[in-house]
Amino acid sequence: MAVADSRSARPQKTDHLSEAVERRVADALAALSLEQKVRLLTGADFWSTHPEPAIGLRRMVVSDGPVGVRGERWDERDPSVCLPSSTALAATWDEALLERVGAALASEARRKGVDVVLGPTVNLHRSPLGGRHFECFSEDPLLTGRIGAAYVRGLQTHGVGATPKHYVANDSETERFTVDVRVDERTLRELYLAPFERMITGAGAWLVMASYNAVNGVTLTESALLASPLEDEWGFDGVVVSDWTATRSTEASARAALDLAMPGPGGPWGAALVAAVRRGAVPEKAIDDKVRRLLRLAARVGALEGVAPAAPAPAPLAGAEAGTLAREAAAAGMVLVRNKGDALPLDAARLRRIAVIGPNAAAGRIQGGGSASVHPHYAVSPLDGLRAALGGRADVLHAVGTRIQEGLVPVAGDQVVDPVTGRHGVHVRLLDAKGGVLHEEHRDVGRLTFIGDQRANEAATIEVTARFRAAEAGLHRIGVAGVGVYRLTAGGQVLFDEAVLPDKDDIAAALLAPPQRAVELSLAAGQEVDLALTHTVPMGTLAVAFSLGAEVPALSDEEEQARAVELARSADVAIVVVGTTEAIESEGFDRSTLGLPGRQDELISAVAAASPRTIVLVNSGGPVTMPWRDEVAAVLLTWFPGQEFGAAVADVLLGAVEPGGRLPTTWPARAEDVPVLSTKPENGKLVYAEGLHIGYRAWARAGVTPAYPFGHGLGYTRWEILDVEAPSVSAGAALEARVRMRNVGTRRGRHVVQLYLSRPDSEVERPALWLAGFASVEAEPDQTVDVAVTVEPRAFAHWAAGRWQVEPGVYTLHAGHSAAVLTRQTAVHLRD
Repeated sequence: MAVADSRSARPQKTDHLSEAVERRVADALAALSLEQKVRLLTGADFWSTHPEPAIGLRRMVVSDGPVGVRGERWDERDPSVCLPSSTALAATWDEALLERVGAALASEARRKGVDVVLGPTVNLHRSPLGGRHFECFSEDPLLTGRIGAAYVRGLQTHGVGATPKHYVANDSETERFTVDVRVDERTLRELYLAPFERMITGAGAWLVMASYNAVNGVTLTESALLASPLEDEWGFDGVVVSDWTATRSTEASARAALDLAMPGPGGPWGAALVAAVRRGAVPEKAIDDKVRRLLRLAARVGALEGVAPAAPAPAPLAGAEAGTLAREAAAAGMVLVRNKGDALPLDAARLRRIAVIGPNAAAGRIQGGGSASVHPHYAVSPLDGLRAALGGRADVLHAVGTRIQEGLVPVAGDQVVDPVTGRHGVHVRLLDAKGGVLHEEHRDVGRLTFIGDQRANEAATIEVTARFRAAEAGLHRIGVAGVGVYRLTAGGQVLFDEAVLPDKDDIAAALLAPPQRAVELSLAAGQEVDLALTHTVPMGTLAVAFSLGAEVPALSDEEEQARAVELARSADVAIVVVGTTEAIESEGFDRSTLGLPGRQDELISAVAAASPRTIVLVNSGGPVTMPWRDEVAAVLLTWFPGQEFGAAVADVLLGAVEPGGRLPTTWPARAEDVPVLSTKPENGKLVYAEGLHIGYRAWARAGVTPAYPFGHGLGYTRWEILDVEAPSVSAGAALEARVRMRNVGTRRGRHVVQLYLSRPDSEVERPALWLAGFASVEAEPDQTVDVAVTVEPRAFAHWAAGRWQVEPGVYTLHAGHSAAVLTRQTAVHLRD
């Protein structure tokens, strides 16, 4: 057994502060008193750090990501570019594209005055039930690491800090604030720490976010893992920021390598930390180390006077340019998993009547729920995208088919009028304890979020008024989604005046996916009613979020389905757009099922029975089961594709571009087949008993066939792997493999060449196979090309006895189209 030199197995950091900058940082640190230093280590508010004019330090602003940069506001008044979800970005397997995405987000950040983006999220898809599955890249540490590193480079090359999160083993949401993840050291190193390592050693990330959970009995904000391997092995010299409210102690967290407790200005540090240093419970050197790292970050982002930022600010991103990138990225990540009889692409010249059916057809879901969400400038639905692409050359008709939105939807558009301004929307007033107006404004929608807003924090009540107009006759449910005390009146009559209690233990879930309280009003078509919703603001709150919402009359599912089936029967092609809801895929809770909500499965089967040319678009962030998949002509996974959803879908369906995606995670046929499914802790502990065997590794070990394997994806041409060659290699050296490919289809295309390693007779426990390298190739019809694929030394290494080791001997290198379709192989001799 040989010991591998991990330093030779990774690229070196690209960001080194000069000696002059380090001296400037040291001088600034020396000029601060203990009280000033400690003050800098807790946020000034929800989204920024404290300035310190005495040393030329301005405040630094952070913002949630990763699909857009929200800024300090979380509402429609300051919209953001909305790019595809992380699962969609990982499905591109395209690092160059990810760098461009990072650059676009850097431009957005600077437009909004943001210095640091709180992303990417690089936790692994341990279970498809994970609530933030859509926000994470993949189930594989190599793919996640390479895609995430490209994202980090794109941001930081343009002077905006990236924050890989959530460090570490924060792979599900159930009991996320308190869960103790039990995982052995080898699994931790080879799977869960590996993406973070690549983003630090390979991309030089400037920050890392410490998660809420504990690992092996120690909460992460107090964990030794913040110092080792982050600092001592990987050379991380950046800032470790806590997840919001994750800092729970004064002394233990201060002695750990946690640098910034967010949000502020409250928290467990402050005066209590000053006192702990004075009495010797926390060494002042620990405080100095934290401040030094914070000042380094300030130097990098241009927040320290007299120091040029690490990179100049990017050029402003024009709206058209942002839309073009969003459209390209969405199409590049869409995965065509089924295409029977070459049903796609559609021939626009032969189409006369298209049925676009489904609950997500006219209002597709462009992003997941929770802190990753932004308010987009616009969103193109699949229905609108197809109509625009066809330009009237065919009739594009629509039927809902079934409804999946349960409960209230925030009022918006011509549904409501601001009674003060007369504009579509609602009127909002912030009132003090005596009813005096602190602030008032018009808002376009009934969803209101005040996070870190001082005016809202000072208000005693928030009042929302609107004139609601019924589009159709029938029973309307009117009410609020939110936690707290609310009073709703309609035409001056009190409908309810009571406290709405949280229905989930997770504080964030109560804020982001709150419970609802509503009453029924019978309204005639065109009837108007004046609504007034008043919310009592709890004292000392930092965040207020609630919605004035309505649920309008609708046809029954039976009637909707019957209309959809008739439309499909009369059309040349039926496109059914199905998906999940914010109540299913969001931060704060895990999924309870992999099934599509409502009666969508039934709708698809009914439409497929009526139309042999049924194409299904699955609009979800993570896997869903598809019991109807063999009944339809084609299945295209769109993920949450961002603001250009409809335009990108039209490009793919009509063949203007090829669906570029390959699965970054396994899609099961049935939930009961999934080897690692549960996200539910027992007695506060979540044991990663499966060890190294997650995702496609676990599927291969179990010998169960999924619906669609990791790496799978069809284009509009076909590929053959002719040969794979690899030389013998010494431990610690990179392997340069060569794969010969031929495009045996009829059009130019792109393919992702995937290399996997296996060693069945190993003396060390190993996965059945593991991803070792990948590269993309493009070729014309009947063209043969050679693709060079690098297999890094770490691919052969395993963690044992506190270090990286390699087992010399023969490994099998497989070349394939997915983890389950490996068509060529060769022996690799690894020498001592």
